[in-house]
Amino acid sequence: MFFELVTTMSRTQKSLLFAAIDAAVIPVALMMSFLLALPSSYDGVSFAALAPLVATLVAVSIGTGWWLGLPQTTLNAYEMRGVIRTVPQSIFLGVACFLLSTTTGSAIPVGVCIIFSLLYLVMSASWRVVLRQVTLEIYRRGSDRMRVLVYGAGKTGQQLVAALRQDSLVVPIAFIDDNPTLQSSVIAGMRVYAPSNIPDLAKKQPVDRIVLAMPSLNQPALARKAHALRQFGCEVHALPSFASLVGNGPLKKSVSAVSLDDLLGRNQLEDELPSVSEAYSGRRILVTGAGGSIGSELCRQLIACKPACVVLVDHSELALYSIDKELRELSEGLHIAPVLGSVLNEDLMKDVLRDHKIEVVLHAAAYKHLPLVECNPIAGLTNNVIGTKVIADAAREANVERFILVSSDKAVRPTNVMGASKRLAELAIQDLATRNCGTQYAMVRFGNVLGSSGSVIPLFEEQIARGGPVTLTDTAVTRYFMTISEAARLVLLAGSFSRGGDVFVLDMGEPIPIRKLARQMIEAAGYTVRSEQTPDGDIEIAVTGLRKGEKLHEELLIAPDMLTTPHPKILRAQEGYLSEFEIATALRELRLAIAARDEDAARLVISRWVERKKEHEPVQDGLA
Repeated sequence: MFFELVTTMSRTQKSLLFAAIDAAVIPVALMMSFLLALPSSYDGVSFAALAPLVATLVAVSIGTGWWLGLPQTTLNAYEMRGVIRTVPQSIFLGVACFLLSTTTGSAIPVGVCIIFSLLYLVMSASWRVVLRQVTLEIYRRGSDRMRVLVYGAGKTGQQLVAALRQDSLVVPIAFIDDNPTLQSSVIAGMRVYAPSNIPDLAKKQPVDRIVLAMPSLNQPALARKAHALRQFGCEVHALPSFASLVGNGPLKKSVSAVSLDDLLGRNQLEDELPSVSEAYSGRRILVTGAGGSIGSELCRQLIACKPACVVLVDHSELALYSIDKELRELSEGLHIAPVLGSVLNEDLMKDVLRDHKIEVVLHAAAYKHLPLVECNPIAGLTNNVIGTKVIADAAREANVERFILVSSDKAVRPTNVMGASKRLAELAIQDLATRNCGTQYAMVRFGNVLGSSGSVIPLFEEQIARGGPVTLTDTAVTRYFMTISEAARLVLLAGSFSRGGDVFVLDMGEPIPIRKLARQMIEAAGYTVRSEQTPDGDIEIAVTGLRKGEKLHEELLIAPDMLTTPHPKILRAQEGYLSEFEIATALRELRLAIAARDEDAARLVISRWVERKKEHEPVQDGLA
């Protein structure tokens, strides 16, 4: 009831209430001043004449109080400034009491008037302090409060506690500090505990949030401490120093993007690639895996080519919804058809190709995360190999003009299931390209794509933001890198260059050492690398060892023979392939292994039919 009363009162009603209480203090203070004064000092005072005096003083109190803004001052804001404003009011009332007493004939002595003035000052300030505490208690009992532990009992922590105590919805319950000399002491009315006491505190009473009030700690150390504290099941927030909030303190560092020019060691290739608008303008195009990193970028670039129709195929509802919504906002009047389904659904793929009269298929759908596919080989092989075969056969049956497979550098002499599945998919496409049919088949092979899901860049950013360590599988690991826009443009160009059975690769320059990339990202974020040579550095680079199926160095070519294309940065590889009988046998054996969910048999199939790495280098083999 009290909570509803306090929260429903208007500001005007509260001001009138405060003025009324101030007025009620007048007669109480006056009576008590007589009790405190010596009886001999007010002999002859006419108490009967005090009534009009009190009424006049009440009017003076209301007038001066309103003029000084005391009734309008909120209880939370009434501290020293409020008391200072009450001082001239109490002095004015004391003087008025003496002057009025002489005119009314009550003859109140000066001593009583002085005591009255002092009592009014004390009582006026006191009732506000008491009422503030009562109001806070009403708010506390009438609403849920956030319970906060403050980590750091220094100056910033004490300032934070003082600020939090002004908020009716937050209650600081204790300090936590690493300094043993502060532990078990009481600061700002709160006990200081060691970090080891946090579990006990959380058991006794719920802790909603831990606030790190340690602005002198560098960002990586702060991030590591926050990460460790989250195990207690509560939110952890870091507070900067109050000086830094207004620009006088040290600026906090944050993870910043590494320059692509520095990372790739060359200018972005997309600026050098020719336009592909003519090849896709007015065409009817289907993109599988349209919601993925590469698939969605393909769709965006296709929009600029003004095709007649774009069909989006993806088995992820959220991914398909997102890209469909984005494309509709980017293009008005373009026919966009979202298809929720898998490329493994043969009937669905045939119906979509036929109903939409598709002319070009860009097949980007694949499971590409190496560790996940390694743990789930049957799912990876089914989606990447059988799915590719299903959509490729459906394209041939529908007389699609061009079919472009998005492949990977991991398909070159693979040592893992994901790479082997992509190479088997390439072999299936190469086989179809040798048949006499109206569809031109081609493959596009490139390295790691910056910013794609599962890319090392987001992983490193997350680790740096957490304070490290940045994990590296091996100090000698190198990878080829390209941007998503470069990869998408390459796929589209391959469609216009294709003559059937081609494997297109990009001149990606020199492979990038991952250790160098990790160091660049740490330094770009404003930190230093911690090592044996620099033990005071901020973030460590930790070597975890090669994952199962991972190579030290990726390749782009199986055979060294290369042919040129209309663009000098794009090359056409001449590679061997399986015969029609061999690929049919390989796919039949793979289907039998998948049907039996026999992982060993599936690995035996790809080990038999896919050319594996022959060079002597450290590798965690995932095929055998």
